[in-house]
Amino acid sequence: MEKKATSNETQLLTSKKDVSGCNEEEDCRENELLIRNPKSALRLVEDGNKVHPSQGDKEEAAPISNGYSGVQSSGPCNGMGGVEDAQCTAPAATTTTTTTTSATCRAEGQQQLMELEDRETWSKKIDFLLSVIGYAVDLGNVWRFPYICYQNGGGAFLIPYTIMAIFGGIPLFYMELALGQYHRNGCISIWRKICPIFKGIGFAICIIDLYVASYYNTIMAWAFYYLVSSFTTELPWTSCTNAWNTGNCTNYFSKDNVSWTLYSISPAEEFYTRQVLQVHRSNGLDDLGGISWQLTLCLLLIFTIVYFSIWKGVKTSGKVVWVTATFPYIILFILLVRGATLPGAWRGVLYYLKPDWQKLLATEVWVDAAAQIFFSLGPGFGVLLAYASYNKFHNNCYQDALVTSTVNCMTSFVSGFVIFTVLGYMAEMRNEDVSEVAKDTGPSLLFITYAEAIANMPASTFFAIIFFLMLLTLGLDSTFAGLEGVITGVLDEFPHVWSKRRELFVLGLIIICFLGSLATLTFGGAYVVKLFEEYATGPAVLTVVFLEAVAVAWFYGITQFCNDVKEMLGFAPGWYWRVCWVAISPIFLLVKTATEIPIGDIRMNAV
Repeated sequence: MEKKATSNETQLLTSKKDVSGCNEEEDCRENELLIRNPKSALRLVEDGNKVHPSQGDKEEAAPISNGYSGVQSSGPCNGMGGVEDAQCTAPAATTTTTTTTSATCRAEGQQQLMELEDRETWSKKIDFLLSVIGYAVDLGNVWRFPYICYQNGGGAFLIPYTIMAIFGGIPLFYMELALGQYHRNGCISIWRKICPIFKGIGFAICIIDLYVASYYNTIMAWAFYYLVSSFTTELPWTSCTNAWNTGNCTNYFSKDNVSWTLYSISPAEEFYTRQVLQVHRSNGLDDLGGISWQLTLCLLLIFTIVYFSIWKGVKTSGKVVWVTATFPYIILFILLVRGATLPGAWRGVLYYLKPDWQKLLATEVWVDAAAQIFFSLGPGFGVLLAYASYNKFHNNCYQDALVTSTVNCMTSFVSGFVIFTVLGYMAEMRNEDVSEVAKDTGPSLLFITYAEAIANMPASTFFAIIFFLMLLTLGLDSTFAGLEGVITGVLDEFPHVWSKRRELFVLGLIIICFLGSLATLTFGGAYVVKLFEEYATGPAVLTVVFLEAVAVAWFYGITQFCNDVKEMLGFAPGWYWRVCWVAISPIFLLVKTATEIPIGDIRMNAV
């Protein structure tokens, strides 16, 4: 927790010494704390944190490092309780006016000091690290990375992936952590200190976070439906005798000799499409159909969990992530061991890692590597700014960026083994090539292919329960983070309205996200999810982060930004980081943005 200002510091800030006697030849001082100089800078150093002008000495008002800026106006107040230089040379006749102005400035300084003291911080450093790791490691690490890896050259794909991480993803990740920690503001109000003309970026981030929360949590509702359905002796997607099955349902793993035809559908696929999603009751985006009450109840419960996890702030969510951020790793280890012991597992691993060096010559492979590392680390959603803003001022965010980025990338790589050992097992059982089994992408890889493999393992109920619990915890971390980005941004921008009403604001936010999710809970909701995922999120986030990188490196200034980092950490970023922030990362984002819009039939690829 941040240390509060000592009684001496408070006395210095609220000193009643009259400044009207200052002359032109002499600096105006108040108990030796406020020193008149051409730049009107104020520094208040505490044991654990700093109050400082976060743009160097550029602003008329000295901002405070916790995110509460001094009053930026043409009025007489300078920073926190200081008086503009002109007031120091006022004639004796204006003593009364000057004294009144000084008292007003002192009152504003006291209010801002109270805001500094009231700002929440992480209870422990590990709470912050687990929260960032939980945000970065999400469902995409489990289904997207393995698919993209084998599709783009297997082991050879690790080369462009690593290069894009080093020169694109990690520098942007580090930049956002440093910005949030230095300025101690959310995604909206931080732009007052960096470059006010770009403040619209903050509002755009909040809008993106809201509609992402609306469709992303629907995928978690699907996982919750599977979880509830797993508490049976026989998993419901193992047979073709259920009410939702059709005549085309064919069980691969039946003991009888089964002939697979062009029209055959596995029971796992019919459970997913006809029982969970019920897409057969919709005609597409133009006719979504009614709302599934089962999925609605699942989503309502998920949002209830989310609300009571984040309603009190990072001290509450920082405790919850001890479970939600660590549990997936335990389950991944169990599934990895189980998958490695399955017959045919080696076939999947070989297919996953066998390098195809020729694919490195294809431009789309490098574009996919850039996309994967970017969406995996997740800059641009305001989350890293928000989480870092609750750190202590001198926290080593450079080390945090390297540790969390490495953990995230390694998790993606290990998840590939978890998925492909099972795909190799499926290929062995079907007597097919792994490429035929690994056709499913996105959520269907988890909810059809992997679910079917689990259903035909010994102790299938146990593995199904822990697998879908893992998906839920992976998704919950990301939801906590995305909504915290909005909450911190709005509360810092409008502190006088919402700072004392956080619980009420969070409740309203959850209700808005739930209502926004209703379209994704319809029988055609999978089409809506696909629409948002393919066309809305990617291009918007890439554009936002591109503008953010340009604003910081070119408008705020790379020199000023590096000086800020040096003030926090004691050392300035080297030439490698500077080159990345000024040129490589913006180019990385610009190229990816230009190639992000996909071409295809949303309806045909919805599930």
